[in-house]
Amino acid sequence: MNDTTHIWPAMSLREAEARLTAPGQMFETVETVVRGIPLTVWKNVPATARAVFALARRHGEREFLVHDEERITYDAFARAALAVAAALRQHGLNKGDRVALVMRNLPEWPVVFFGAALAGAIVVPLNAWWTGAELGHGVKDSGSRFVFTDPERMERLRDNLPSCVEKLFVARAASRPDGVVALEDILGPPGQWSLLPDIAMPDVTLDPEDDATIFYTSGTTGLPKGAVGTHRALTTNIFAAPFSIARNALRRGQTPPDLRAVPQRIALVAVPFFHVTGSIAALVPNMVAGSKLILMRKFEPEAALALIEKERITVAGGVPAIALALLEHPRLADYDLSSLRMLHYGGAPSPASLAARIRAGIPTAAPGQGWGMTETSATCTTHFGEEYDYRPSSCGPALPVGRIRIMDSTGTQELPRGQVGELWTFGPNLVRGYWNRPDETAAVSRDGWLRTGDLATMDEEGFCYIVDRARDMLIRGGENIYCIEVEGVLCEHPAIADAAVIGLSHPLLGEVPAAVVQARGPVDENELRAFAAARLAAFKVPERIAVTHKPLPRNTTGKLVKSALKPLYFP
Repeated sequence: MNDTTHIWPAMSLREAEARLTAPGQMFETVETVVRGIPLTVWKNVPATARAVFALARRHGEREFLVHDEERITYDAFARAALAVAAALRQHGLNKGDRVALVMRNLPEWPVVFFGAALAGAIVVPLNAWWTGAELGHGVKDSGSRFVFTDPERMERLRDNLPSCVEKLFVARAASRPDGVVALEDILGPPGQWSLLPDIAMPDVTLDPEDDATIFYTSGTTGLPKGAVGTHRALTTNIFAAPFSIARNALRRGQTPPDLRAVPQRIALVAVPFFHVTGSIAALVPNMVAGSKLILMRKFEPEAALALIEKERITVAGGVPAIALALLEHPRLADYDLSSLRMLHYGGAPSPASLAARIRAGIPTAAPGQGWGMTETSATCTTHFGEEYDYRPSSCGPALPVGRIRIMDSTGTQELPRGQVGELWTFGPNLVRGYWNRPDETAAVSRDGWLRTGDLATMDEEGFCYIVDRARDMLIRGGENIYCIEVEGVLCEHPAIADAAVIGLSHPLLGEVPAAVVQARGPVDENELRAFAAARLAAFKVPERIAVTHKPLPRNTTGKLVKSALKPLYFP
């Protein structure tokens, strides 16, 4: 442990939560009714993206976004976001219209996200690693009227842009096709955003229950579907990390820090904004806190170590693979990481040894872990510091505005503590459903509860432990891979009769996809990987493919018996 001089815990989890959420406290909770469901909510959290933006503007000349040599203040960001909002309104955007955001982590990403939200749009962040066909599906399915992209994604979308799109905007393009609007024509280059006029916010009323975002995920069918989050879901996560820090301090026997008085937090953002981890768990809370965000185009361990030293970064993480890659880098000791105070992650399984490894490898950084999913708008359970040290295989307890329970396979009986069942969750952070998919929404929703599809257990104090995923899904370094989708692509090959995708353990990424295929003709692994790579995003392509001419094992209902494949083909 980092500090063994105190007795842990100084108070119970419930007592600490009761003190922090009491009337008059920063984390006070109140009751409200949302869509007919009684909910507990944070009293003092910003209610909408507009309120988040207003708080961020107060940080003025503080640096907000650092991208290579570009350094952008909160004031410059605010001016640029308002310019995007005004441009969208001038192009005829109405409240509730969808705006697709398809770009890598650039300063323009949060500018467009908040500009569109302020204009009243439902923002649709799409996975920048998707193929053109996948991106086209997301744009078409959401019915996005406007699309903002970067040159690489524009090229992928060129032949996949659906007819619903009325205007395409591109950032940082050396050239652009006719009809495409250069974002620089609206904003100028990032270094000049501070010179933009300080215009008023759009005259658009936003309510906490208005739709704010559509983040695409996939279900057991493997087909992408849009999870619709409200403004309340978008902002609930703002208090997740601060509450966890305060609760841990109380349980340590200390007074919680005044988070409004601490020096500016400097966060390394190495996870993509287009996931809820990058946007809802990282971007939005850090904006409210006035943090500085150091953006990486792509996570590279040594580049990250250099940035931590150069920028005096205090917070890093995102997914376990990032923490593991930093710890395992051979030049870890060559860099000054003494500024780092926190390594927090979620989104993928992590080894129980990781907390202790962080304490040993980067002694100044307290570890933290949480669990969430697209449908929970990022964080649902979380813990930090000693809470995590003492339960390194847990993803933490539910936040006080939420609830979790472990249900039997029928979904009718809550299981006793310690038993494994399906994890259900409840709270104001949940999305309201899937875009234009009422049947799939009904399949995972019951009286305000969300069936997560994850198998878990819970201890007597309420700490959650994820055991496995009931859905046929892999998580590669935080990226969801749905086996049915990959299997379907492999079966498109004329020599393949059947395919099964399974996960293989990986020391950094948690797991990577592998496949066993039944071939009806001559074919080799390299040919199949190339075939898949032409049709799937790179992270979905199987790392290994075993070819057999024997039928794959299936049960009496026709489902693949995947448990028999790994020891047989990947011992």
